[in-house]
Amino acid sequence: MLNLKSVAITGCAGFIGSSMVDRLLGMGCRVTGIDNFSTGQKRFLESALKHSSFRLVEGDVLDLQMLTRAIADCELVFHFAANADVRFGTEHPRKDLEQNTIATYNVLEAMRAHNIKRICFSSTGSVYGEAKVFPTPEDSPFPIQTSLYGASKLAGEGLIAAYSEGFGIQSWVFRFVSILGERYSHGHVFDFYKQLKADPSQLRVLGNGKQRKSYLYVQDCLDAILLAIESARDKINIFNLGVDDCCEVNNSIAWISEALSLSPQIIYAGGDRGWVGDNPFIFLDTKRIQALGWKPKLTIRDGIVRTLNWLRDNGWILEQVK
Repeated sequence: MLNLKSVAITGCAGFIGSSMVDRLLGMGCRVTGIDNFSTGQKRFLESALKHSSFRLVEGDVLDLQMLTRAIADCELVFHFAANADVRFGTEHPRKDLEQNTIATYNVLEAMRAHNIKRICFSSTGSVYGEAKVFPTPEDSPFPIQTSLYGASKLAGEGLIAAYSEGFGIQSWVFRFVSILGERYSHGHVFDFYKQLKADPSQLRVLGNGKQRKSYLYVQDCLDAILLAIESARDKINIFNLGVDDCCEVNNSIAWISEALSLSPQIIYAGGDRGWVGDNPFIFLDTKRIQALGWKPKLTIRDGIVRTLNWLRDNGWILEQVK
């Protein structure tokens, strides 16, 4: 049984971060949440803010002094704060360096100041670049990086591994596929739904629609993270998180259209990818996390439909997120 008494969560008002806040509060844990609300939503914290065991610190993880003060009494840090804007990474390359790599360094330094010895890090399957082996295992050789996002996350992983070796920190690194579910506010389901709500007659799609991707429901993701922290005791623990399946973008379009009872004209931009760094095939091997007894409860299709239903019930997010 996982027994966490006091944790810090960076990016606590984000999609995954706020979901973890609620989960840990429900387990009786004291939670310090840190967010600058550049993309996070205060509405995601409505329940947490009513909870006596939750403390919100509004601030940027690039502020090392603030961060060091905020995590003083914590035993483990969930580092979820990041810039996840893969598509426009080449337009502002410094953003990935600062928000994904330097921010991770700051978290590690703040931990070191208080002798905090455990960190959970949200990485990405994008670190594999355009992999040659599918499903792609954790020990797959890394090819050339194809996105600034993936490169900056890999740099963060490297820092965490070095701090684990140099300062005796225990780390859990999770390489996610795309995560779906309640509070989802970034990605293809959001983009497609927003388009179809504005004009149900047509849908513009980046690439050719044949890109193959894997997706994971957010609550299944949290189950995997917490199980790994409880069960995996190595100094450095690296896990792929995803499902044993993938789908074409065209499959997702069909499921979304069916759920909305629409038959839009599909207009493809062309090419085998949507943007620079958009890997046309991502499918991760998850045998390592499954060996601990974890299995996802929702299929990709179920996750997409559940996400769509949440977006339909929470129209405010379409206006909030530009």
